[in-house]
Amino acid sequence: MNGSSSRNAEPQGTAPNSILQPLRFPKVSAGANGVLVVNPGAGLKVKNRIFRSSISGQFDHFNGTGTEARIRWEEKFARGGVGAIISSFVPVLLNGRILPRYAMIHNDSTIPFWSALVKRVHAFDECKYIIQLSHGGRQRDMPGVENIMEPGQSSTSRSDSFHGLLARAMTVDEIQQIIEAFAEGAWRAREAGADGVELHAAHGYLFTQFLSSAINDRTDEYGGSVENRARFLLEVIRAIRKRVGWDFHVQAKINILDLNRAYFPMEWKQGNTIAEALQIFSWAEAEGLNGLHVSAGSTFPHPLVPPGGFPLDEANRWYGAMSLSGTHAYLNYTLFHFPSLRWIFRLIWNRTKKQFPIEGVTASLAKLVRDEAVARAEARNTLVPEDLKRDGAVAHIPVLNTGGYQDGALIRKVITERNCDAVAIARPLIANNDLVNTYFARGQDLPSKPCTFCNRCLLNALASPLACYDQSRFASHEEMIQMAMSVFPETYEP
Repeated sequence: MNGSSSRNAEPQGTAPNSILQPLRFPKVSAGANGVLVVNPGAGLKVKNRIFRSSISGQFDHFNGTGTEARIRWEEKFARGGVGAIISSFVPVLLNGRILPRYAMIHNDSTIPFWSALVKRVHAFDECKYIIQLSHGGRQRDMPGVENIMEPGQSSTSRSDSFHGLLARAMTVDEIQQIIEAFAEGAWRAREAGADGVELHAAHGYLFTQFLSSAINDRTDEYGGSVENRARFLLEVIRAIRKRVGWDFHVQAKINILDLNRAYFPMEWKQGNTIAEALQIFSWAEAEGLNGLHVSAGSTFPHPLVPPGGFPLDEANRWYGAMSLSGTHAYLNYTLFHFPSLRWIFRLIWNRTKKQFPIEGVTASLAKLVRDEAVARAEARNTLVPEDLKRDGAVAHIPVLNTGGYQDGALIRKVITERNCDAVAIARPLIANNDLVNTYFARGQDLPSKPCTFCNRCLLNALASPLACYDQSRFASHEEMIQMAMSVFPETYEP
């Protein structure tokens, strides 16, 4: 190519306000001999480097149809200035739900709702909307009346060590049905006008149950070696590309660390090594991903995700809702309920957390993913035109990182030091939906009332509207409740 292009694999200068710079994803396609062809900057363009990460709340109807409250919830973040929103956990099948009142994408009748939501989000300065296609597998906190007391479909028939959620190893025919369900979900997302989809392959949900050596105990072609454990995810990506083509944005959220023993030390397997995780990222990219999203944790919640506290007073109030879901639920609730026993849970839960920061919990490991993505771009000899480079294009497949980001100085640091290309934020944006427009865009690194990472929002979400429940951030209890209820219509709307 001529002198107007360069082998970017790494631009040498990054603007001080790197948070506010656009990010242009590549378009990818299948080349000769199945080798991925990457066209830098020709894919999805996001106006800044802040993504609202997947964060789930029970705003919808029990049958999985979406509501006005869900749309208003997403509008909060679009109005606040994020570049893109990654939806909540969106089940592709009814038996894959983790809580009952989540909007689903399991049949064609869901398309009008998602279309309406996407249009409303797009109205805010072209904020992008990515639907997170998901299946809980065995990890279903409150699976809904349709699934109650039925083991969740999984790679294994062993229950999880935290809640004791029941599982049943799927047959190969059932695996193929779920692969098809993900492909159909991607097609529905495209038909609804979404800007892309993300596969939730982290945090202990169905993909993790196949990927992780600590969970997957199969002896067929979907278990054993890392290649076999990755087969399910790779076949889903392949099926999605066959169904929607190569012009639609597809990314995946994958663990760089499982740390399966982080909660329950009697577990005898830690899960995938970092080398295995890096191999999974590489294989997934080669199947046709436009973006890689780095996280951690073989279950959810996990000592590393979400970062911060685990408020046992809130667990005492709300965890009882899970009492019918898992065989360990009563034991957990006993530890939460009696103050004299809570030290036992804290001792177990916090022993691994001490080794990691709260903010940017996996930033150093995300750099490993990005470095390898850059190396693959260099091996492809991918060139980036200078005008596209200035507009946020890169030669490699961009890497997102989630895990406790809030401080603008830290976010700039991980971008400029090339740990990742953008960050995904959840709970700090619940506390301050306007983090980008009111603070980052005006040169302020922290909001006046920052998220304290208390995670009261996490426990309340089992039975209450998803919102900030840290009363220290509000003038009164009434103000806090008013904010929590702000997404709901105040009058009947036929």
